[in-house]
Amino acid sequence: MSESKPCGVLAQPRGTQRYVPTVRAEEDLRTQAIVRLACQYGGYGYRMVAGRPRLGGWRVGKDRVSRI
Repeated sequence: MSESKPCGVLAQPRGTQRYVPTVRAEEDLRTQAIVRLACQYGGYGYRMVAGRPRLGGWRVGKDRVSRI
């Protein structure tokens, strides 16, 4: 059976069936570092925690830190 019929029934684009997310190893390290900093500086808030990795040269946005 092709993808078009089941995707048509579900009203889902066919491209989503072939999507494979890419995860970079450095992203896991960043996430772990952000979690570690959030535990260490929990009272500072997400903006201050987002500023810490920037001092180390990483590009991390406050929105990403708030999501994590």
